[in-house]
Amino acid sequence: MEKIVDLNCDLGESFGIWKMGNDEAILPFVSSINIACGFHAGDPDVMHKTVQLALDHDVAIGAHPGFADLQGFGRRNIAITAEEVYNLVIYQVGALQGFTHALGGSIHHVKPHGALYNMAAVNRTIASAIAQAVADISKGHAILYGLSGSALIEAGESIGLKTKSEVFADRSYQSDGTLTSRSEPNALITDPVIATEQVLQMVREQSVITVTGSTIPLKAETICVHGDGIAALKFVKQIRQSLTAHGIKIKA
Repeated sequence: MEKIVDLNCDLGESFGIWKMGNDEAILPFVSSINIACGFHAGDPDVMHKTVQLALDHDVAIGAHPGFADLQGFGRRNIAITAEEVYNLVIYQVGALQGFTHALGGSIHHVKPHGALYNMAAVNRTIASAIAQAVADISKGHAILYGLSGSALIEAGESIGLKTKSEVFADRSYQSDGTLTSRSEPNALITDPVIATEQVLQMVREQSVITVTGSTIPLKAETICVHGDGIAALKFVKQIRQSLTAHGIKIKA
């Protein structure tokens, strides 16, 4: 049986005159993208441009809602109620949905960003609010992307949403399956060779080696490479080439 995996990247993170990432160069090598919706990054002009680029490259479009925290790039935890989480997801996905529909496309998936993503991985209340928002705004059609084995995946599945368990090429893992905090020196994987080896193990063996040296199981349905990484383009090229060489099809 042919093995299939999605390769995704966070894009559309520029705003105003400030530029982030290498979106146009990365797009041909991924199967889906997560577009910032104006809260942690992005703006209307960037959203419009990124949606059009995705359609031009036949890449699946995902909304990437995050906290309203431009200075912290959405990576700082914020005390927030379930109702507030629901509303910020509806608001941001709705904004991207507007551009996508106007240009003749559709929202394929929703993936929370940064601190919101990490909080939803372990907090079922926040996870359930996100899942319900995705179900309501998309009428159940959008796929919910979340950390493999997380509360977010469980919340989505519990209300009948399609989900995809996400793993990370450029991040290290803790023994409980969570990502190592970015405040730790070993959080980021900067060597594309090591990242590619980790991806191959996750996809082929459905497991990963943690920072403690233990091997834990995880479900790998979609692989993320962060678009703001210094070597993001090199990462996606090498990962795609390696997956293809091992007979693994890349598809959203």
